Amino acid sequence: MSRVIIRAMEPKDAWEAARLDQEIFTQPWSKQGFLNALTGRNLFLAAEKDSCLAGYCGMYCAADEGEIVNVAVKKDARQEGIGEAMLRTLLQQAENAGIRTVLLEVRVSNQAAIRLYEKLGFEICGLRKNFYELPREDGYLMKLECE
Repeated sequence: MSRVIIRAMEPKDAWEAARLDQEIFTQPWSKQGFLNALTGRNLFLAAEKDSCLAGYCGMYCAADEGEIVNVAVKKDARQEGIGEAMLRTLLQQAENAGIRTVLLEVRVSNQAAIRLYEKLGFEICGLRKNFYELPREDGYLMKLECE
């Protein structure tokens, strides 16, 4: 198995991240959307495998709260622990940056993601009716209180 490197996302990753989003999300981010997100206190990570972007995740940060906005792993790189490795690194960086509470939304049908988030200590704390579009679906609000 190839070695995966988890590192800070850089502006040079924006095009490949947008292409990955096109492959897996119904409402993908644009290259410019990624470039805009790579500012301020926001935390975005890239997973590099065989010199290519295999995944990314990101968190918007404000005061002592963070919101995980996306976790994406290429379809042919799933079930290799990349998502978990990225999230563990992201949560550690968030804690180091003074983030005390982390929130995220997840489709109620995305059981694999829900299991991963619960494994990392997140708990379902709310339901957002019709939160997602294409297809329309409810989203769970999940929360993690950092120690």
